[in-house]
Amino acid sequence: MSKSIIYIYLLDEGVDVWRPTEGEEIADMIFKVLPTQNYDPEDEHWEYPPGTLVHCSYKTLDDGEALVAVEKV
Repeated sequence: MSKSIIYIYLLDEGVDVWRPTEGEEIADMIFKVLPTQNYDPEDEHWEYPPGTLVHCSYKTLDDGEALVAVEKV
């Protein structure tokens, strides 16, 4: 299974913030969210925490096109 950088929306930030992290591709556009090295659930509230299976799609973010988690599978 291959790994890709996926973006997870952060909750409770006041502005739109997307956290890049690794995702392990399980099926076409379906990824298992993996934690960052310094993941702290007390500091950042990820919309989809590590271990969650998510459907991803491409979205335009500030830095260009990115693979983002859009729904839990």
